[in-house]
Amino acid sequence: MTRTKKTGLKARGGRLAVIGALGVAAVTLAAVPAFAKGDVEITAPHTAHVGKTITVTAHGDDDTAGYLHRLCLQEKGYGEGWHQENCGAPVEADARVTAHGTAARRGDLEFRAVLYGLTSAHDRHPVRLHASDVVTVHVR
Repeated sequence: MTRTKKTGLKARGGRLAVIGALGVAAVTLAAVPAFAKGDVEITAPHTAHVGKTITVTAHGDDDTAGYLHRLCLQEKGYGEGWHQENCGAPVEADARVTAHGTAARRGDLEFRAVLYGLTSAHDRHPVRLHASDVVTVHVR
């Protein structure tokens, strides 16, 4: 009779330990902050001819509350660094921007799109939220 009682107490203590560990894990997971989700996509031709128009488009969004979004296209090529090519208007939802330009000489041009968060339409200190992958246009 004594042996049965000890086994029952050990089993009950083990179950309580497992339940307590599961409770601690649930509380820990609930306390982890959620990460904002967003994405930026860019589209450009693979090749272009000198003097012909190149059209680059991008769109992006982020679910961060309290921010307006502005999407900007940046260009790098011919030994220069990244510079702003064009920026869209501040919007609350899906941001879009399009740039049209011509390449004056042969070489590779790289483009990327950057999504900024703004606290107001005239915010002078935007926060960089996301950037797209770099796309390369081979100019022939």
